[in-house]
Amino acid sequence: MRGGRWRTVGRGLGRVIAVWAVSTLTMLVLAGILPDFKLQSDDGDSATRIAVTAALGAGAFGLLSALVWPLLVRALLLVPALVIGLLTFFLNGSLLLLALRLIPDGRGDANAETAVVVAAVMSAVASATGGALAVRDDDAYRRRLYRLADRRRRRGAGPQHAGTPGTVFLQLDGVGHDVLCRAARKGVLPTVARWLGADGGPGARATHRLTPWRTDWSSQTGASQLGILHGSNHDVPAFRWYEKDTGEVMVSNRPASAVELQRRAIARTGDGGLLTYDGASRGNLFSGGADQLALVLSMAARRGKENRSRAGYFAYFSDPANAVRTALSFVAEVGREIGESTRARLRRRRPRVSRGGLYPFIRAFATVVERDVVVAAVIGDMLAGRAAVYADLVAYDEVAHHSGPTSGDAEKVLRRLDRSLVLLSQVAEHAPRPYRIVLLSDHGQSPGETYRARYGLTLGDLVRAGCGLPVPRRARRTRSGAEARAAVRAALRRPVEEGTGEHRPRRIAEPVVLASGNLGLVSFPDVPHRMTREEIDRRHPALLPTLANHPGIGFLLVRSADRGPLVLGARGAEVYLDELPADPGPDALGPLADFGPGAADAVRRTDGFPHTADIMVNSAYDPLDGEVLAFEEQIGSHGGLGGAQSRPFLLSPLALSRPVAEGTELVGAEAVHRVLRRWLREAHGPEVPRVTPADDRLPDPVAPTAFPAADHVVQDKTQ
Repeated sequence: MRGGRWRTVGRGLGRVIAVWAVSTLTMLVLAGILPDFKLQSDDGDSATRIAVTAALGAGAFGLLSALVWPLLVRALLLVPALVIGLLTFFLNGSLLLLALRLIPDGRGDANAETAVVVAAVMSAVASATGGALAVRDDDAYRRRLYRLADRRRRRGAGPQHAGTPGTVFLQLDGVGHDVLCRAARKGVLPTVARWLGADGGPGARATHRLTPWRTDWSSQTGASQLGILHGSNHDVPAFRWYEKDTGEVMVSNRPASAVELQRRAIARTGDGGLLTYDGASRGNLFSGGADQLALVLSMAARRGKENRSRAGYFAYFSDPANAVRTALSFVAEVGREIGESTRARLRRRRPRVSRGGLYPFIRAFATVVERDVVVAAVIGDMLAGRAAVYADLVAYDEVAHHSGPTSGDAEKVLRRLDRSLVLLSQVAEHAPRPYRIVLLSDHGQSPGETYRARYGLTLGDLVRAGCGLPVPRRARRTRSGAEARAAVRAALRRPVEEGTGEHRPRRIAEPVVLASGNLGLVSFPDVPHRMTREEIDRRHPALLPTLANHPGIGFLLVRSADRGPLVLGARGAEVYLDELPADPGPDALGPLADFGPGAADAVRRTDGFPHTADIMVNSAYDPLDGEVLAFEEQIGSHGGLGGAQSRPFLLSPLALSRPVAEGTELVGAEAVHRVLRRWLREAHGPEVPRVTPADDRLPDPVAPTAFPAADHVVQDKTQ
């Protein structure tokens, strides 16, 4: 035992010496290349003296990085997250200058710009060397992970049950079922292919089952994640909507709105959420009731020490090598986006949207900073042995909005996300408890031109024309409502922009027109209640016919005073949803027939929400090519009905019970919540998480013991 301990100490000391030697060599090379970086006196020194100076400088820099850097990052927790990334190079360079000042006789010297470059290179090389040596020594690597886990447990990270499996729910934002299947077949997601037993390797056997599920009418993260984490997405008709009783526009990715939506869901269910028992929420819009939080939008509205959501930045950036690596990757991603956008413009690709301004930086935040911090936080949760972790990675969704859901650009993002899956799988092998990794998505994305690009006007312009109001000659442009934009603004501690994707009225009698992907909402703010079809016709007799007969509109939802929810389509088509037969055919469904099974039920459910708009507008949908027309500037969109956006996935280990019975569908985010809650009860007992009033009202799709784990895998029906 004692001999093994000394061997461990010896290996650790050997790695330190190796990293020191490589850092010294790196410093010598940089001193020979960079004219403003020197390691000798003005009179010149021998090669041996220069080598000793480099060794002293490398040692001092490494020691300062280990001791001072975590203190600097903790002090900077009050600074916006993106500013931390920008300060990384400056702080690292400052530590190097300080290290050079500690060298005797003033032999080390560099100007500020050179110090930044040298510090960045040395940190990256030292990190790569130390990581390579640790990985080569599996025993040392495993012991290091266990030491980290023991340290976290001693800090009181939460109750430990080494024999009880924990669960990691990893959400790939915006990745549809068909996109996942296609990426697995093409080798873009080899980890997913291996889990499904489709990687072609010898003795390949599935370890997970793939289940598609169907979203609600509002196929976007706000509605889906609220339903998944808190068990209710009641009264979330879209990504953004106007509430007449308060006169406010609710936006799902606005911190104040996220707080209110979470409060309403908790009040409706009587429960804190999916993660109330020893849970962690990472990178999400909502907390799910977790005590451990990082990059959670509903917590971003808080000020002061109680905002623990920002602690995830310290956990990651406290390692200077992490900070440098992420900062370099951030810069590279900005350059990659500028290059891709330029090529798309020069080759005149269609469809195409503007990708200038701040978008390259927003994309880099989503695909680099947010991903790295969230994955690091999940690794910490697994090493701490937490019972349930839910994390959202928004990288694919952000890129697919602007490049297209099946573009090569989006595939590259999926490849990098697969590396995160590999890393988490490896960490699970060293965690203090076994872990089941569940992969899921909140919605898909449907491709297509923007409504404005095809018709030269916005939905707001069409509504104004139908109301007899003047239409601007130059159509207004809407901005993306992707989740990453709000994450960036929350990190910067700035409110999410007002007016995103919305047409504000100049006068109180003008309508408020909002866009949520290919779903539009029209509200008349001067009328305190939801207007009926009859009231709208009396006030603006041309409005509903103008909208319903436009080729870019698929259908409208309004409410009849006498006959309830009414769907309107082109050429006078009318479908009264409360009068449909139990199993309606295509003729009875009218304009809803092309939107797939369950469209009528989804629309009827939204009609019952208190804050449904006076007119709900769904864009046209082509079932042959799966394309929709976004009312925002997105060529990959989601938010309404039509195509892949309504078909996300749930990829679960075979050890867990089936999500739904054979031959049945999993419909709605609230149903997904009940499945995930059931899986946690299977592992931790019926009291964790406790049964809620919502669970009592809504039956579970499958009883926990009805379907034991089996080797069945739902196949890709698009093959």
